[in-house]
Amino acid sequence: MKSIQSVLLLLLGLAGGASLVVQAALNAGLRARLDSISWAGFVSYIGGTIAMICALAIGRVHFPAAQFQDTPLLWLLGGFFGAAYLGVSIVLVPRLGAATVVALVVSGQLITAMAIDRFALLGVPYHPFGPGRALGAVLLLAGVLLIRR
Repeated sequence: MKSIQSVLLLLLGLAGGASLVVQAALNAGLRARLDSISWAGFVSYIGGTIAMICALAIGRVHFPAAQFQDTPLLWLLGGFFGAAYLGVSIVLVPRLGAATVVALVVSGQLITAMAIDRFALLGVPYHPFGPGRALGAVLLLAGVLLIRR
């Protein structure tokens, strides 16, 4: 049972990655049609907002007012980083192609994740930076160069 759960979690992770690529391509196409990065991003976020409203309604999730009031402002800024990704992907996909943009995004994610792990930032537990992680990052960056060719 544990191995089935592990496989399903891995597949879910792959589906999440695939959804980012599809989102980037759709948003780049929308930007071309609307001739506006900002409007393409706004329309994308409207779609995401509608999806989350449906998830809240289906799950019958009540607003956690008490927890929300005690939440530090920093934890409320995730949407700004989502908007940054959205804008970057809208601009870069038509210029560099989906594969190169994804390779760059994944590299940026990995480098940032290793720094967050190493310095235990944003509530993430400490994970040391060692030769294996360094080699992984170098190989990923080499992959970006190979994909870009």
